[in-house]
Amino acid sequence: MKKVGFILFIALFMVAQLSAQKRHEADTSGTKITWKGNKIVGSEHVGTINLKSGWLTLADNAITGGEFLVDMRSIKDTDIADEKMRARLEGHLKSDDFFGVEKFPVSKLVLTSGSKFANGTATVKGNLTIKEANHPVEFTVLETKTGDVPAYTATITFDRSLYDVRFGSGKFFSNLGDNTIKDEISLNVKLVVKK
Repeated sequence: MKKVGFILFIALFMVAQLSAQKRHEADTSGTKITWKGNKIVGSEHVGTINLKSGWLTLADNAITGGEFLVDMRSIKDTDIADEKMRARLEGHLKSDDFFGVEKFPVSKLVLTSGSKFANGTATVKGNLTIKEANHPVEFTVLETKTGDVPAYTATITFDRSLYDVRFGSGKFFSNLGDNTIKDEISLNVKLVVKK
């Protein structure tokens, strides 16, 4: 009888914990992701990529979890004016030299924990998967609200070489000189959630 009571207590506790969490679905049309990559010397490129789907959970003023899928086939460049050059860069980014979007059309970010928001900011931890390689990431999130609808902004920086994105990387190729491309890629994210 004591075992049954204990099991019921644990079950009720788990239900209470789950009900205390609030799940927010991402507004994929309102969410914006901008990427930036740089050469060691000279030029940088910036562009956009689309969120396919996503959600996050909040409890006790902290992000407690979430999962976001990014459509790698949607990679766009926004800094090159010449249409042919822009299309060539976008094709190269989608090729096996970079993200291999035909074989790996989706990348995933899973949020695992977060600190409590203080003055609108919190530290969030998770795991980023690109081309089936998975590595931990940590970043700062800023929470803002329009009325009662929250939005979250963050800059997520990752080392592309960890995800087998080798083209122009000094970690894999020598004598690249000024053509070396930095391994760090930054994603500036503004996540908008549905009411």
